[in-house]
This record gives sequence, structure tokens and C-alpha cells, in this order.
Amino acid sequence: MSQEVNNAVPSSLNHLVGQQSVIAQVSTAIDAAFQDGSKFDHALLVGSPGLGKSQLASVIAQEMAAEFHEVLGQSISGIGDLNALLLNAADKDVVHVDEAHEMSKPLQTALYQVIDKRTIFVNTKRSPRGIAVKDFTLLLSTTDEYCLLQPLRDRMKLTLRFEFYSEEELTKMLVQRSRALNWDVEEIIFPLIAQRSRGTPRWALRLLQSCRRVCRAEGQETITVQHFERACLLEQIDELGLGVQERKYLSILAEAPTRLNVIASVLGLPTRTVANVTEQFLIRAGLIDKDNRDCVN
Repeated sequence: MSQEVNNAVPSSLNHLVGQQSVIAQVSTAIDAAFQDGSKFDHALLVGSPGLGKSQLASVIAQEMAAEFHEVLGQSISGIGDLNALLLNAADKDVVHVDEAHEMSKPLQTALYQVIDKRTIFVNTKRSPRGIAVKDFTLLLSTTDEYCLLQPLRDRMKLTLRFEFYSEEELTKMLVQRSRALNWDVEEIIFPLIAQRSRGTPRWALRLLQSCRRVCRAEGQETITVQHFERACLLEQIDELGLGVQERKYLSILAEAPTRLNVIASVLGLPTRTVANVTEQFLIRAGLIDKDNRDCVN
């Protein structure tokens, strides 16, 4: 029996749950590419953390029967790293840059110039030398598309926007994953996990993994409601899916209106993380609101 929830990731579009509009776009692009005998179009994958952008990038490569090259944007530290990545790709290969907004602006500029000219220019002692690159597919995943240069965004033929999942979709995904792993789970647990997962598959799968960890720690084979409740206690997740940071945020706000940078400092988190992750979830949950002056209530 597999011990890791990520040991049974989907390998085709037919196995993916949710994101129906995104999957429809991808399916159409794949069919068109096969009809034309061409590569998959360059694409921008946009959405909050944990919604499955990287997973879809891998599935696209598998559906296209293409080699998959994946790298984090922050790990591309210089032009040499970028050139090595692109020169290693063959025709129709899929190159996926996750957290693409973490690339520096000069690297983003170099990237869209390579896309335009299909050539990398290398400085030599005599003069710059052009090296042709293959006709690869570039996939850029980001949680903040406006941190990417406009010219780079403009060169993406597809923009795939990921939405948060419904509880029904998360439940279906959890059932699918548990069966693929051959885990014995009481059916009532799946919707309970979905309710506390913030509409995010990564949270749902993490909590499912925690439930199994508790189950096995007790020497049992079937994951029960008691294991679920113990896992939530250990993970410090309450009935609303709130974690320690969210509860602390609400307690700070309950005392008096407070500026975002002050809240972030108290939480020990970057202001951007608080704004894009913590606040976003609390707003969706209806626990806070913002007025026209961007003040939190």
C-alpha cells in the first residue's frame, strides 16, 4: 500500500477533477496541435497556490507525449541557467517555469526575446554568437501575473485561469485519490475534509495524508472519523478550515483596525503573503471585508 498521497497523481486530462473551463481550453489546444502536427501553444497558468497548476503542466506534457522540463523561477539565477534550460529542450518539449514571477526582469526580457527570435545570443571574445533553439512549448505558472512583464505575457497564446474548487469537486478528488492508493477510508470523511480545505486541493490532500498518518500511528488500516478529528487537532485546523495564522489575524483585527504591514509584522509573514493568501481566504469565507479605501473590516 502506497504511503504518500502524491504517489498517484493524475496522468491524463480525463483523470483531472474540477477546472472544467481550463481543461476545455487545454483539450482543444491539444487536439489542434495533433491535427497540425505542431507543439502545444505557449501558455500562462494563473491562480492561487495549491490549485494544480504544476500538475496540469505535467499532464499537458504527457498528453503531448513530450519530454517535460520543470524549474522554479527563483532557481534561475542568471542568463546561463536560462540558456541551459532552453538549449536542453527539443522540438515539442514542454518547458515549465513554476513561480515564473520570481524571475528577474532582465531574465524575463531575455526569455521573450528567445521566444521571438528562436535564438539565444551568447557573448564571445569576438562578437555575440546566435544559437538556435528548438521549437519547444513554454508554460509559465504564476500566482501574480502582473509581476510578469507585459511583453512576456503577450507572447503566451493561452491564459489558463484556475479557480477555487467546490466542496463537491474536492470530495470527488479525494475519493479518486484514495481509491488509486488503495486506502481504506470511511466515506463520511471525504466531505469533512473538503469542508476544511479552503477550496484548495493541496490543503485537502495534505489533510488526507495527515488522517492516514494518525491511522497508521495507531496501528490501524481503516481511516475513521476519529483519525480525522485527531488530524485536525494536530494540524490546528478548526471547523471553518482556519489555521493558527488566520485565527491570529482575526484576533488582531478584532482589537482595532490595523494596517496590513502591521498585521504582517505581528504574524511574521511577508505583506504580500498576507494580502494574497491569508486575506484572500478570509474574504472568500465571509469573515472579513474590504471597503473602497482597501481598509479591512
